[in-house]
Amino acid sequence: MTVQASSGRRSRGRSGGGAEARRAARTSSAVQFLGAMERKLSPMEVLSEEGLEIIENNAETILEEIGIEFRDDPEAIAILKEAGADIQGELVRFPRGMCRELCKTVPSSYQYHGRDPARTVTVGGKNTVYAPVYGPPFYRDYVTDRRYATIDDFRKMVKLAYMLPALHSSGGTICEPVDVPVNKRHLDMVYTHLRYSTKPIMGSVTAPERAQDSVDLCSIVFGDQFVQDNTVMTSLINANSPMTFDDTMLGALKVYAKNNQACIVSPFIIGGAMSPVTPAGVMAQALAEGLAGIAFSQLVRPGAPIVFGTFASSMSMQTGAPTFGMPEPALIIYGMAQLVRRLNIPFRSGGSLCASKLPDAQAAYESANTILPTTLAGVNFSLHAAGWLEGGLVSCPEKMIMDADQLAALHVQMTGVDLSENGQAMSAVRECGPGQHFLGCEHTKQNFETAYYRSTVGDSNSFEQWEAEGAKDTFARAHDVMNKMLSEYVAPEIDPAIDEALLAFIAKRKESMPDAMY
Repeated sequence: MTVQASSGRRSRGRSGGGAEARRAARTSSAVQFLGAMERKLSPMEVLSEEGLEIIENNAETILEEIGIEFRDDPEAIAILKEAGADIQGELVRFPRGMCRELCKTVPSSYQYHGRDPARTVTVGGKNTVYAPVYGPPFYRDYVTDRRYATIDDFRKMVKLAYMLPALHSSGGTICEPVDVPVNKRHLDMVYTHLRYSTKPIMGSVTAPERAQDSVDLCSIVFGDQFVQDNTVMTSLINANSPMTFDDTMLGALKVYAKNNQACIVSPFIIGGAMSPVTPAGVMAQALAEGLAGIAFSQLVRPGAPIVFGTFASSMSMQTGAPTFGMPEPALIIYGMAQLVRRLNIPFRSGGSLCASKLPDAQAAYESANTILPTTLAGVNFSLHAAGWLEGGLVSCPEKMIMDADQLAALHVQMTGVDLSENGQAMSAVRECGPGQHFLGCEHTKQNFETAYYRSTVGDSNSFEQWEAEGAKDTFARAHDVMNKMLSEYVAPEIDPAIDEALLAFIAKRKESMPDAMY
């Protein structure tokens, strides 16, 4: 489906396939895009049928006997009471099976539309969608020490996310631009995504009115009716674990659900601090929290697109610091993916997570130990798939490039084994026979360009050549790649009338409120 260009709310009633075709031509780009990864391999599973039933039963017990708090939102409490939940102040207990029944109206998949229709991807089914790092207040790169992020850093990261083929979403708060007032920075961030990228975006969730601003800005670009009928944003709603949703998250969830925009309803758990320490305990709590939040979204608007999310890390029992790339969270990813598949809802988890302060060996090992389970488990939406450092406190463009290189390699791995005539390669075996090398045979010549994945940052040259080229490590090579990408970046075209309408909306909203820096 193509997207109709508009300049704001005047879009109602507009039509014309020619305009849509012209717009698609304007926004299309030579920038390579891999599309959502369609997994051909079966997902890895760690729970038996009995194990799944045990955790599902424990989650229902949490919902029925312990309950979930919905804080500071009387409207949410009233909606849940009318639906039949047991209300005690702000504590909500759900009759056994109630949440699971309400979740049946969640679409099993949805189209996640970009400004360029060629960047639209499907979330759900056998697809995996990778999105960049989200939320860090700090920034660092190869030449810049760790510091608070700025709007210039934000723009740089968005441009890179746009150009990296294996990232399917431009993301959301790819870093927190602290040089812009808190109550206004969401306007600059959403505009940056819409102007400097054509991939699908994430909206603001830090206040209901900021969520509405995100919807309104997208309506200027896509048209009111298109936004109401289609999903152009997938935004992150975190539970305030353990077993709590606050008014900020509930308010944003209501705005997006009412406007048919997708939300990732995601428990945020550090095991041992915000949940039990065991994988089974984490899974039961996460399942209960997610079911409660998603059930509420369907009471707001049945059929609103939702992704069931989990974010679960381990922790150092000696210091209390979160740890990443450990085996226990990997088991949780595998197990939660199984549980959510039984709900027939898209699933979010994992990423390229690490606690390392630099994109070094620790970062590589920990990130690999998270992104591999993410992909092998059958996750549909992977937030933090590229660019994450220091437990999510730091965004790093070189790390994003390094991670995206591995994501592209996973695209190849998850397609499985090619058993076509070309894949079987019997012609090569017949041509060469015993004792002969395959370098010059016809099959090799026909396949040499595509036979193996080529890393954008790895170095497999000889020691002498590596030394002659500066003896650079991966961090330095990724920095060179970053500089080349940014020097070649060309902003995708946008209808001047749409851009003017976006800027006018932002100016009016900023003028309507004083700056707030906290």
